[in-house]
Amino acid sequence: MANDLRTLQDPLIEWVYDHSGDSSLGDVSLAPFAEEHHLDSRQAFRLLRHCEESGRLDGRHSSHDDAVANLTPAGTAWVEGRRRRRNDPAARVAAARTGLLTWLWHRKHEGAHMPVVAQILEDPQSLFEGTRLSASEIDRAAGHLQTRGLIKGASRAGGMDGPLRAEITAEGEDCVENYGADLAAYERRNNGGGTTNFHIGTNTGNIAANSREVTQTATTNQGINTSELVLLARSLRQATPVLGLPEGDAEEFTDIATRIESEASTENPDPGRIRRWGNTILDILNSPAASGALAQTLATTLQAAITPGS
Repeated sequence: MANDLRTLQDPLIEWVYDHSGDSSLGDVSLAPFAEEHHLDSRQAFRLLRHCEESGRLDGRHSSHDDAVANLTPAGTAWVEGRRRRRNDPAARVAAARTGLLTWLWHRKHEGAHMPVVAQILEDPQSLFEGTRLSASEIDRAAGHLQTRGLIKGASRAGGMDGPLRAEITAEGEDCVENYGADLAAYERRNNGGGTTNFHIGTNTGNIAANSREVTQTATTNQGINTSELVLLARSLRQATPVLGLPEGDAEEFTDIATRIESEASTENPDPGRIRRWGNTILDILNSPAASGALAQTLATTLQAAITPGS
């Protein structure tokens, strides 16, 4: 049941956001939400505690028999940011490609041969910011991945951009295993024709290397670049399915990565809180539960991001 409650965390926070206008005080009783999801009073209070731990809801005004929530500033920022991303066409395109490639990686390693692409719509890999991607978005993603040689397919039906059935190629596996299914990073891997190393000491400003007419903006807070952390936290969540973590560790991993993103997105992020959560992520990445080059790369990147003066 603990895992089931975790899956209701994000939906509850959005639900409270939508219902906060119903009360002049902003106090929102969770009773209707609990009834809708068949939760008893004890489970509703446990769910509220999970959301309080994330820093997005405040349950201090609850009574003995009624779980009551208020959004925190971090919760409001998280919901609004999530909805902006959800409605961003470019972000949806990227999510569809990453999700489909990761899903096909899992199907191949399960021994499935040429699964039906549309079956991803029954899998969590087709979810983006809490909503299901559309069949047409998945089809366009399949067409793009096939064009890039990351998947191969057959039986393309009329009017479809991608194949009806597909499987991941060796190049696609390389993208998933070594680049976290990040197509942009994978396609940049050979750009430049050489390697340029930059040694950067303590930096609290902006850096443009080998670039012309570039404008960069960095937000720093006691040695932490919050803009980079937001992007890194998203990469951590995207990489979760390919790290091979046990279910409990995977849920904790994605939950903490979301907390880091939310905190780093606030106007005055708490560096101590970010480092504490970052160290928890590092413990998972460095544990026997996570192995491979991707885990090592993520650990190294995160360590540098949360270490002052790195």
